[in-house]
Amino acid sequence: MFSFSEENYLKAIFHLERKYQAGVSTNALAEEMETKASSVTDMIKKLSEKELVIYKKYQGVKLSELGKKTAIEVIRKHRLWEYFLVEKLNFNWDEVHDIAEQLEHIKSEKLTQELDKFLGFPKRDPHGDPIPDAEGNFSVANKMLLSELGKAEKGICVGVKDSSSDFLRFLDKNNISLGKEIKVLEKEAFDGSMLIIIEERQLRISQLISNNLYIKTQ
Repeated sequence: MFSFSEENYLKAIFHLERKYQAGVSTNALAEEMETKASSVTDMIKKLSEKELVIYKKYQGVKLSELGKKTAIEVIRKHRLWEYFLVEKLNFNWDEVHDIAEQLEHIKSEKLTQELDKFLGFPKRDPHGDPIPDAEGNFSVANKMLLSELGKAEKGICVGVKDSSSDFLRFLDKNNISLGKEIKVLEKEAFDGSMLIIIEERQLRISQLISNNLYIKTQ
């Protein structure tokens, strides 16, 4: 059994490994955890002693098989709780992350299994991220960023890269949500901004916005 802090570090390393496949640096992990590099070094030592991570000098840290399994279990619980809060308790999708950050540390495996069953074994959370199954498998979706589309191209919004409350509230304000078709009417070469149409309504968005919306082309 591991502490909340240890599980949070494992989860952070899991996500960062997609970007730093050779190993996650202390500085990258410190930035992700919003803490000092010295604190990260101390935690890596603890995780290494528990055989949750493998650390190599000048290469960084990677999850061991046990560390990866533990991280996926935490991610699975987090995303199931987000789905539960939105679908069953009528929370908005911008409200659930911080609550799920607390609920993800509940240790009952039976509770997780029963929650998954109660929800009908959902494949994706409210932000479009895949929910690992009981064996730790993720469903793979072919998706791309909206910013990669060209003029006259279109696709269905299937997820968000930035799940911060501010960004999700911006999407709500502009009636952009998962499952809606987005078509690019114009794309500026200078700054990457776009004029899009969604549900017969035109909207101009910045590249920052299009860089944080995932699209599945038809």
